[in-house]
Amino acid sequence: MIETRRNFSRRILFRLIVLGVVVAGILVVNYGYLNELYISNQMTPLGLIINGGILLAFTLGLIKVISALMFYMDEEAALARFVRQFKADPDSGKHLKGITQKSIIARRYLTIRTLSERHVRINHNALAATLQADESTRTSFARYIGNILILTGVFGTIVSLSVALVGASSLLESTQDTSSMGLVIHGMSTALSTTITAIVCYLFYGYFNLKLGDAQTHLLSGVEEVTTVYLLPRYAHDSESMLQQVSGLIHGLREATATMTSIQHEYAEAGSRLNEAAMSIGVQMAATAKNVDSIKQLLRDGFRLPDTDT
Repeated sequence: MIETRRNFSRRILFRLIVLGVVVAGILVVNYGYLNELYISNQMTPLGLIINGGILLAFTLGLIKVISALMFYMDEEAALARFVRQFKADPDSGKHLKGITQKSIIARRYLTIRTLSERHVRINHNALAATLQADESTRTSFARYIGNILILTGVFGTIVSLSVALVGASSLLESTQDTSSMGLVIHGMSTALSTTITAIVCYLFYGYFNLKLGDAQTHLLSGVEEVTTVYLLPRYAHDSESMLQQVSGLIHGLREATATMTSIQHEYAEAGSRLNEAAMSIGVQMAATAKNVDSIKQLLRDGFRLPDTDT
C-alpha cells in the first residue's frame, strides 16, 4: 500500500487539468450565447461585478487546490523514497538522502529519532493528532471557498431580484416607462446568470476540493503507516514496545531451543553411528591381527625359522 501512494495526487491534478480543458472547450464553443447572456445588452454593470466576484473566488480557490495538490504530490514522492531507503538499509542512517528536511516524513522521522535518543516515551496518537491539526490549516482557505461559493450565487440572485423589484416599482408608477421594464428584465437575467455561474463553479470546484481532502487523508495515513510499520518498532522505548521486543526474544529463544534440540538429536544419532563404526573397525582389526599371526607362523614353518616366543 505504501509503494502505491506516489501518484495519488498526481492523478487528481491530471484529472483537474483534463476536465478544465474540456470545460474551457465547451465555453469557447458556446461563446455567442455566453456573450449575449453575460456581456451584451446589460443595462448596469451589476451582472459583471457579481459574476466577476464569483469567478474571482473560484479562481483563487482553484489556485489553492492546485498548489496543495502539488505540495502533496511532492510529499508522496518523499514518502515513497524514504520507505525505499529505509527498507534497503535500516541501519545506514541515510534514510533522508535526497529528501528535504521540511517534508512531513522527514519531520516525523527526526522527531521520533530525537525522542528515542532522549529515552522519552513516543506517543503516536499525539503525533498523529498534531500533524492532522497542522495540515488542516493548509486547506482551510480551500474549504472556505467551497462553503461560500454557492452562497455568492444566492447573493447575486437576491441583489438582482432587488434590482428587478426596483424596476417593477418604477413600472407601476409609470406604465409608459419602458426603461423600467428593461430594468426588470435585466434584473431577472442577472439573477439567472449569477445562479448559473455559481452552480457551475461550485460543481467543478466542489469535486476537486473533495479530492483534495482525499489526497490529504491519503498522505497522512501513509505517514502514520510508515510510523507504525517502520519507525516505532525501531525507535520506541515504551512498555508496549519493550513487551513486544521481549515477546520477540522469547519467540526467538523457542526457535533456537527447538533448533538446538534437533541438533542434539542429530549429534546423538551421529555418536551412535560412530560407536557402531568403531566396534565394527575393532572386530575387523582383531580379525586382521589373527590373519597376520597366521601368516607369520606359516612363514616360520616354511623357512624353518626358530620360534621367537621360545
